[in-house]
Amino acid sequence: ARMGGAENHRIRLDDGLLIKDNHVAIAGGVAEAVEAAKAANTGFPVEVEVDRIEQIEPALAAGADRLLLDNMPPLVLREAVALVAGRVPLEASGGVNLETIRGIAETGVNYISVGRITQSAPAVDIGLDYSLQKTAS
Repeated sequence: ARMGGAENHRIRLDDGLLIKDNHVAIAGGVAEAVEAAKAANTGFPVEVEVDRIEQIEPALAAGADRLLLDNMPPLVLREAVALVAGRVPLEASGGVNLETIRGIAETGVNYISVGRITQSAPAVDIGLDYSLQKTAS
């Protein structure tokens, strides 16, 4: 991905905290999930996945460092960009492919996640066969 010009914002899963929809549900809301993550005081940035405009302000008020805008169409992404107004970086995710990426980029988000890079990469079939050969005596 890097050789093709992409940029990784994380290298491993432990490079930051990502709050997903299940975490939000368990915590009781976006703000509660962000507050709990911030209270852990890990020193890592806290990114929260939001799938509705209504979740943005509570996430920001609770201290989210970055928002992942999940499966939002370009019109809604533009609305989110205007609402956030540069307060935190925005990452668009979901439904990204060659046909949709330009429209997503034109909304003004800072980053676009493309899972297809890893989800559809062909596997290499590598075999390791052990062969016991007798030596001449």
